Amino acid sequence: MREKPADTARAIVLALLVHLALALVLFAGLWWTRAAAPAAAAGAMSAEVVESSSLSSAMRRTIADRPEPIVAPEPEEVDSDPLPQPEPEPRPEDQPTPVQREAQDFIPQPDDVNQEAVVDAPTPTPAEEAKVQEAKRRQEQVDLTEQQRQQDAERQRRLSEMEQQRQQQLAEIRRRRALAARDAKVAEAQLRQIAEARAASASEEAARSDAAASQPAGAGGTDTGLQARYAEALRQAIVSKWTRPETVPIGAPCRLVIRQLPGGEVMDVQVASPCSYDEQGQESIKRAVLKAQPLPYAGFEPVFQRTLTLNFKAADR
Repeated sequence: MREKPADTARAIVLALLVHLALALVLFAGLWWTRAAAPAAAAGAMSAEVVESSSLSSAMRRTIADRPEPIVAPEPEEVDSDPLPQPEPEPRPEDQPTPVQREAQDFIPQPDDVNQEAVVDAPTPTPAEEAKVQEAKRRQEQVDLTEQQRQQDAERQRRLSEMEQQRQQQLAEIRRRRALAARDAKVAEAQLRQIAEARAASASEEAARSDAAASQPAGAGGTDTGLQARYAEALRQAIVSKWTRPETVPIGAPCRLVIRQLPGGEVMDVQVASPCSYDEQGQESIKRAVLKAQPLPYAGFEPVFQRTLTLNFKAADR
């Protein structure tokens, strides 16, 4: 609320009246104090004249010894003017409006909106408002459609990447399988070659053994050749370590292929065809050959063979 000049003048007059009343009260108080002081002093004092001869000696000595009275200084004249009193602080409603000494700061961005134009602008009708809402709804629908399209494209791209990775993994698996199959074929071919070589070697050994066995026998039907004695020594050594299973009848033949070192140490023993022993019998005869090592060697050096084919016949000890 802005203060008016009439209010300011009224406040000043009231302030002057208050100061004048205070001055009159102070002056009246001082005048009353000076007038009452002599009257009070005169009414309070009384004196009685007494002759000194009627006094006692003690009283006369006391009077003679009393000190000179002290003369009181005359009171100074008090100025009748009242003492200056502090002016009362003006109340908020009595304070005058301060004068603006500096210009108002410039507003950097003045309001360029014409309020009258805003007030005068016509209120949109319901039909126009409905058109605005419809346009807004269509725009939102377009935005949602575009967002959905982008999401579908991103999903399709991810699926394509995953499919490519899957195809690459499948191709790698096929390549590894092809390599494994090729390695298996190579290994199978090598094993076939080794088996064929062993079979050929066994056939050669069997032929040499048959040739040695077909030599003419000596007196009493016993081959006196060194090869025959060597075969009989091997048979006796194996029989001494073999426990014939009941499934193997006496006299049943079985061809053995023995790989040995000089000195009779057995490296390997295999059962070759023909062999009428069952699986249990074949395993038992192979264990007997291994237990019989070192096989006979001393004295049979001329007929010793690292790979030996022995035609064995089952017999008891």
